Amino acid sequence: MRITTILHAKRHNILEKVGELSKAFGNFPDSYVKRASEQVYWETPKAPQYTKAAIEKRNFRFTTNRPWTSQFRMQNMSNMKRKKVFVEPIENWGFFRGDRVEVLIGKDKGKQGIVNQVVQERNWVMVEGLNCHLRIVGKEKDYPGVVIRSEAPLLVTNQVALVDPTDLQATEVEWRFTEEGEKVRVSKRTGRIIPIPKANEETMDYKGKKLYMTREKDTDVDVAQEISFKPKLCTFEMDIMESMGIEEDRIPKKTFWY
Repeated sequence: MRITTILHAKRHNILEKVGELSKAFGNFPDSYVKRASEQVYWETPKAPQYTKAAIEKRNFRFTTNRPWTSQFRMQNMSNMKRKKVFVEPIENWGFFRGDRVEVLIGKDKGKQGIVNQVVQERNWVMVEGLNCHLRIVGKEKDYPGVVIRSEAPLLVTNQVALVDPTDLQATEVEWRFTEEGEKVRVSKRTGRIIPIPKANEETMDYKGKKLYMTREKDTDVDVAQEISFKPKLCTFEMDIMESMGIEEDRIPKKTFWY
């Protein structure tokens, strides 16, 4: 675990490393993701007489656990020495939840399945029912534990390929623009558009935006977009008194400054 001391520097922002698809699926504000993910061990008080300094963890190892979860924090608090992970940068991400893909390696090579999880920080996707491994959970001295079957991640760069829906064959894709200016995925082999699945709109709160039911404590969109604050040259107490129709009739005592 590497801990870095930062002096006279801007606070490290983990949001820059979290993928946009991960934040969209979590459906949390950026402020919450940053607060729940960062690991600050010590920092100077927020006052003008203190020099800004902090001791925090800067190098995170992203896994299948989301950055704002306690499992992610525990995995990154470990003192185990691990090899560095190098992730190939992808300029235009082309895999989404709900896509049909074909596995290119392993025992399931040539099989097709549906993407059920995307880990953009590591260029990973999990395919439902394919590339699975078994792991034992809860094993103790007098208990053999429970065997769980789960999907292992696959690299989008060379281990899976998108399937063209016209002929159900694996193909390379590229992003292009239509005459209307819409950015779409196009199969290099057939030139057909591969639409983004509706499952990509799924979040931790709802399957689709149109299916979400507004509850009693939810704020309406119109109210959230309404600007209710009007700046005034007065204190908070004076503003409250004016809105409630309270008039100040008390005469303050004279004060003298030397």
